[in-house]
Amino acid sequence: MRTLDYEKAIERIVDFISEKVREAGTNGVVVGISGGIDSATTAYLAVKALGSEKVLGLIMPYYENRDVEDAKLVCESLGIKCKVVNIRPIVEEFVKSLGFEPDKKSLGNIMARTRMVLLYAHANALNRLVLGTSNRSEFLTGYFTKWGDGASDYAPLINLYKTEVWEIAKLLGVPERIIEKKPTAGLWEGQTDEDELGISYRLLDEILWRLVDLKMPKEKIAGELGISVETVEHVENLVKSSEHKRRLPTGPSF
Repeated sequence: MRTLDYEKAIERIVDFISEKVREAGTNGVVVGISGGIDSATTAYLAVKALGSEKVLGLIMPYYENRDVEDAKLVCESLGIKCKVVNIRPIVEEFVKSLGFEPDKKSLGNIMARTRMVLLYAHANALNRLVLGTSNRSEFLTGYFTKWGDGASDYAPLINLYKTEVWEIAKLLGVPERIIEKKPTAGLWEGQTDEDELGISYRLLDEILWRLVDLKMPKEKIAGELGISVETVEHVENLVKSSEHKRRLPTGPSF
């Protein structure tokens, strides 16, 4: 993996958030707080940049579980205003209007897009920006819902790999129980990121760094990391198949 000066990275992100809020002439930011490491780190960076009074934490559970308590812990530890909106009734109304029963993945996408609508409704009402919480590992592999959790005005963590977010979270003082918990998108009970991706974040980041940033041949990556070429190809396929999610809609040129 690359070597980052994490203290300088924090300073850069804090300056970035301050600058973008100032340029937009807005009153602050809204952050969706899930109880996970990415949203917690984003909230901590936002408060460092703007102060607690300019950050609203929106907690939007579908399931009532420990994640809600962890999300509240983040808001309380930062002293930011927090609002809890249970999205289950909203999602259920969407599902009723479909006329069919969506599968697990489709339902998860509806949840993510419902949260996006709520984030922007609050941001618009308060004249604020929506800060996204996606990291580079998720972005490159397409592990996000298009126009859902992938939608935001700015994404402070978008160029940091998941393993780098963990390091920054430690420096910022994010509660240890949030840093140590298994990453999950909260799309269904028992769901974890690494199970869905089929690989651990630590190995994923090592592969992505070599494959995307260094553009190393697959065979060399496999040899260097002591893994199979098939594992590298699995990651390569995640990147290639999700290319459309990283672009605005395109059409033919005339």
